[in-house]
Amino acid sequence: MARQILPVADRAQVRAYARRLTLKYPRQLGGALGLHVLAAIAGLAGPIFLGDLVEAVAEGTTIDVDTLVLAFAGFVLAQAVLTRFAVYASSALGERVLAELREEFVDRVLALPLSTVERAGSGDLITRTSRDVDALSRTVRQAVPETLIAVVTGVFMLGGLLIVAPLLSLPSLVAVPLLWISTRWYLKRARDGYLRENAAYADMTEGLAETVEGARTVEALGLRERRRVRTDTDIARSFAAERYTLGLRMVWFPAVELGYVIPVVSTALVGGLFYIQGWATIAQVTTAILYVQQLIDPLDRLLSWIDELQVGGASMARLLGVANVRDDRVVTGVRAEGEELRATDVRYAYRDGHDVLHGIDLTLRPGERLAMVGPSGAGKSTLGRLLAGIHGPRTGEVTVGGAPLVDLPLDELRGHVALVTQEHHVFRGTLRDNVLIARPDATDAEVRRALEAVDAWEWVDAMGLDTMVGSGGATVSPAHAQQLALARLVLADPHTLVLDEATSLIDPRAARNLERSLAAVLDGRTVVAIAHRLYTAHDADRVAVVEDGVISELGSHHELVAAKGAYAALWDSWHGKSR
Repeated sequence: MARQILPVADRAQVRAYARRLTLKYPRQLGGALGLHVLAAIAGLAGPIFLGDLVEAVAEGTTIDVDTLVLAFAGFVLAQAVLTRFAVYASSALGERVLAELREEFVDRVLALPLSTVERAGSGDLITRTSRDVDALSRTVRQAVPETLIAVVTGVFMLGGLLIVAPLLSLPSLVAVPLLWISTRWYLKRARDGYLRENAAYADMTEGLAETVEGARTVEALGLRERRRVRTDTDIARSFAAERYTLGLRMVWFPAVELGYVIPVVSTALVGGLFYIQGWATIAQVTTAILYVQQLIDPLDRLLSWIDELQVGGASMARLLGVANVRDDRVVTGVRAEGEELRATDVRYAYRDGHDVLHGIDLTLRPGERLAMVGPSGAGKSTLGRLLAGIHGPRTGEVTVGGAPLVDLPLDELRGHVALVTQEHHVFRGTLRDNVLIARPDATDAEVRRALEAVDAWEWVDAMGLDTMVGSGGATVSPAHAQQLALARLVLADPHTLVLDEATSLIDPRAARNLERSLAAVLDGRTVVAIAHRLYTAHDADRVAVVEDGVISELGSHHELVAAKGAYAALWDSWHGKSR
């Protein structure tokens, strides 16, 4: 299956979203800005006091040092207190914005078409939901408040410099061209560089996850060297991407550091000349130098956090890009009239020009148990996903009650047909919560009946429905986790079920007992079971043998055994091994 990286939002989308999210809380934003302004104003007093003190000493005049020191200490204390509350207000606003952004991202991810999720693979989604969310968290929690403080402080420092000594503000501008040019050069390249870095990391994560999850297949087919080469290639690409962004910083940071020193030196030099010529007092020169010196901190803070803002901006673009995925179905308002599931001349391709299903025709009678068997890679799981409405066919159609599955709203579709694969997940929460995901309004009695249906009530009752499981909770074995997934299916109560090797992680005896329990509970429902254990086929009403993307045989177990075709050969091979 060809992997497709999910889209990335453009700059305009990122700016518009950040503006909307920030301006959504005007009162909190105004309060934070007001506190930062007051803290910046309080910080302007210190250099003025020191300038007056230096001038008094230079001219030999008297000055009330005690009063000066007390005033200086008072302003420093006021600045510290105001800064403390300003940072607190900024951080509180940042946490609120971050929480809303995370909730919106979860909503976007859960709304993704399942066909898109499968094509994208796990690596890209894992990277966006972990690495990108973490990077954006750092940006919102630290970079945005720090940048806000730097901008407000810098503006007031410049304002104070212009008021105290207008002429001495000119030398501080000497480094502006250097800072402007180097920063523009950096910003022009940084966003794309960080996007490439994140994409390379996603590919590396995808490759490692596939190798670990398919370790047995890799060993069985002797693919170790190929997977190692893939891993080395991914690591090399990730290294090159990170080296590129590091190279940008290695050019930009030295230019910025040089831009910090030049204003202080030039202000001291020009200020000394001005003092000699009588154009400025020693108090003005001292205050101006101190203001320029203090400007280094907000300027350094601003420019250093610009790098973090680029990382956060790239991460936000990847998170917002999830919303740009087009829906894979168009709801037409058609209604299903009945429960018959039918596939007509169905063809499907993961890549253009490479069909994996070739003209499938299949009609499932309501209440029928159909088993799909065949060699690996024959197209069983793909057909199962089309029958469950996850993928839409390239040509032909799959209908339920005469309505094409891709024309139905997703909620309505899942009321008709649901899919359970061999993959499973235990969510963080109680055992009860894990089952109620399928139907949150279900009662404890209904939860118990669903668990009993899949032979899970005994161990769940022993642990307790309120036992916390998942990350940080009690451990649930793979077999028990699969039982929870099947219990959700029972509770959801669709009339058609597609089980894609749903019991493959449970030992054969337990799986057989589980499927017998399901058969009793699901009486009257249509069941499509994709399995490699042929006792499932033995118990089914009909068996479909899928080979090379076509249904080569279709009939009951006894009919196909008597036909001595492909199914008979599979049955003889499996039955002989199991004796």
